[in-house]
Amino acid sequence: MAKLFDLKILTPEREFFSGEVEALTFTVEDGSITVLANHVPLITPVEISSLKIKLPDGEWREAFNSEGFVEVRREGVIAFVQTCEWPEEIDARRAEEARIRAEEMLRQKHSIKEYQHTKIDLARAMERLRVTKTRR
Repeated sequence: MAKLFDLKILTPEREFFSGEVEALTFTVEDGSITVLANHVPLITPVEISSLKIKLPDGEWREAFNSEGFVEVRREGVIAFVQTCEWPEEIDARRAEEARIRAEEMLRQKHSIKEYQHTKIDLARAMERLRVTKTRR
C-alpha cells in the first residue's frame, strides 16, 4: 500500500481540498514537482497552471490553480493559491470571454504594469480552458 500524507489547499475564499493523498504534482517556474510521502521540507512558488492530486484509491484529479506557493512539511503539505477550481466548477464560456478580452488588451499599448496584469489574466483564462477540455 502506498504511503499517504495530509494535503490542504487553501484560497482566500475557501478551503479547496483537505485530506490524505498519495501524491501531489504542481508547476513551478522551471518545470513541475511531484510530492510523495516523506518528501524533503520545501517552500516554493507555484505558477498559474493545474495541480494533480493522486487520491488514496489511485485516481488522479486535476484542478486549475492560479499563483501561490506550496509548503511541504513533515506533517503534510499546504498549498496557498489565489484560486483553485475543479474542471466542473469552471465556466468555460466566461474563461473564453476572459481570454478574448486579455488578448485584445495585449494588442493595445499600455503601461508595463497593465501589460503584466493582462498577461496574468490571459494565462489564467488559457489554463482554465485547458483544464476544462481535458475533463471531456
